[in-house]
Amino acid sequence: MTQAAQRSGFRSAFGVREFRALWAAEALSQLGDQLARVALAVLVYSRTNSAALAALTIALSYTPSFLGSALLSGLADRFPRREVMIVCDLVSASLVILMAIPGMPLTVVCVAMAGVSLVGGPFRSARLALLPEVLSGEAYVAGLAIRSITIQTAQLLGFALGGVVVALINPYLALAADALTFLASALLLRLVVPWRPAPQHPNARRAFWASSVHGARVIAGIPGLPALFVLGMLAGLYIGPEGLATAWVAEMGETTKTVGLVMGAPAAGLVVGAWLMTKFVPAETRLRLVGPMASFAGIVLTLCALRPGLLAVLAILFVSGMFTAYQVLVGAAFGTSTPAESRASVMGLLNSGVLTAQGVGVLIAGILADYVGVGQTVAIAGALGAVIAIPAAVAWNRATTAPQPATGV
Repeated sequence: MTQAAQRSGFRSAFGVREFRALWAAEALSQLGDQLARVALAVLVYSRTNSAALAALTIALSYTPSFLGSALLSGLADRFPRREVMIVCDLVSASLVILMAIPGMPLTVVCVAMAGVSLVGGPFRSARLALLPEVLSGEAYVAGLAIRSITIQTAQLLGFALGGVVVALINPYLALAADALTFLASALLLRLVVPWRPAPQHPNARRAFWASSVHGARVIAGIPGLPALFVLGMLAGLYIGPEGLATAWVAEMGETTKTVGLVMGAPAAGLVVGAWLMTKFVPAETRLRLVGPMASFAGIVLTLCALRPGLLAVLAILFVSGMFTAYQVLVGAAFGTSTPAESRASVMGLLNSGVLTAQGVGVLIAGILADYVGVGQTVAIAGALGAVIAIPAAVAWNRATTAPQPATGV
């Protein structure tokens, strides 16, 4: 592929009207969700004066998503994917409107927040499964990179601006604004994204609760995907700096004002890494870089064992984040290697696996940090990730150079 063609990936992706609608719909939802998380934390804390309940509310905005991805993603294989996304948006908007009613009991607020997180799983799986039908080749890889950049940017803006916005307009209006983003997303999908039939024929549908098992079988049956799945799960080892940012800042003797910098540095690195990789690295080279990038993301973190200061820590996290851009390639390979009628189930398993790995990883890292310190914990996690990545990378490279490789990016 020529360098000119390579560099046209981003332009090609944005040149597709349907992709622009899908991108805008998800970007709106991401920004709204970040705003809602801050608003809920402020709302719950102001009504209970309990940091634990505020933290529980934030956890409920993330945790049920892995159940939705694992158990409900099959809906996007059984029914038209655009309709699944629209229904998820409308359900989310209804639940957020419920939360925005002043005086609503906190129990109802928490359950509604969990419901929004739950339906987010099938929404993302449907979108990821639909994307290979909208884009192909370099445009598809660029589309996934754009998605990763958008999500990370939305998170950075949410952390940086969410508190200011909520303070200016109050939590209830912030939640109402979140509901409007879901409605706008549904409208965009309905007006711009064309209807497509369900991938699975009604006569060939599997039992609904068997979707996850079938997705696992599909992954196991495609050369290279099991190894690639392992590389994707390394996110659970590389999430430590974000989950332990507050304790790490205290350990370094810095003020809490720098917590956002520590949390945002890996995301900023991923944004830059995804852009550089998609813009300048030839497609045939990217396949060979997945394993090495996964390893180097961990190797760089081992430098934290030297107990560096804040600026050095931010540099380490930024560089490690650049290498974690290999996750874009993992998603692209899964999207192009799996059959259309099973793609949503497979992508749902990938998403739920990453979410589970991150949750478990933060929990274990927190326990270990109490004994050896945050910096040492991050270094140990990085070393472990690098060690695991090596055999997985070898298996992936063997599969991609075999006579019948898994088609990827």
